[in-house]
Amino acid sequence: MRIELSVDLDATLGCGQAHRWLKKNGRWEGVLGDEIVTLSQREDGFECEGTSDKEAVLSYFRAEDDLDEIYADISETDGYMARLAEAVPGLRLLRQDPWECTATYLLAVNANVKRIGSMVEAVCEEFGKNLGRRFSFPEPEEIDEGCGDICRCRLGYREGRFMKLANSVRTGEHDPLSLTNLDYQSCRDKLMEVDGIGPKVADCISLFAYGHMESFPVDARISRLMRDIYGVTGSYSKVAEEGRRRFGKYPGYAQELLYHSTVISTSQAQAGGLHPV
Repeated sequence: MRIELSVDLDATLGCGQAHRWLKKNGRWEGVLGDEIVTLSQREDGFECEGTSDKEAVLSYFRAEDDLDEIYADISETDGYMARLAEAVPGLRLLRQDPWECTATYLLAVNANVKRIGSMVEAVCEEFGKNLGRRFSFPEPEEIDEGCGDICRCRLGYREGRFMKLANSVRTGEHDPLSLTNLDYQSCRDKLMEVDGIGPKVADCISLFAYGHMESFPVDARISRLMRDIYGVTGSYSKVAEEGRRRFGKYPGYAQELLYHSTVISTSQAQAGGLHPV
């Protein structure tokens, strides 16, 4: 299936938004729902194998987002951001499943991208459906009803929080779908009622699952860039608020461009045998 869409798969799938995409032999393989999907970059979009649900794929890649307008908006008075946007004009935010995104980012606390990916895959292999060479992301009841052994997933201190989340979603105490129509602040506040979800994780989920472009997640990389490029230092709330103020309607896209620039810098430094700054 050919998808005609302005998108850079390497930038979009390789910069830490989602954690189930693997690049193999020049193609990206991931799991969407109960389907193993393989994507191959083309000049006018990409080839998609493994699913016939074109609308679902377009929705996942937020096809409605006008990247030219978005990039122009965040770059209008910011030369640094303009250069980042010019370097990767096809980087898109993804629209992830609310339950999967919430569970994944709960595991992401104090973990690097490689560790997050290994934990997510371990959970899928232990509790998810066997799709062949990959496993689906498990539903809350598959986790909560003891279909596998959580200890084998090696989640560390996250284990209890993860099981508690699965139970709260299964019983209806926390309903990810109920947050869909909330505004940014209300969505963020509800997420932070979940044990283990603080401001940064709540901002990630608000952005990647619920599409709140006001969200500006701040991790160590973003904090360094905001300090070095814009002279902004201080608490999480101060730096995040400055990101929302500075980047107008699309702080979420600005954040992802900033994060992508650190991924590229790290890769280049490692390829040259150097330690990234």
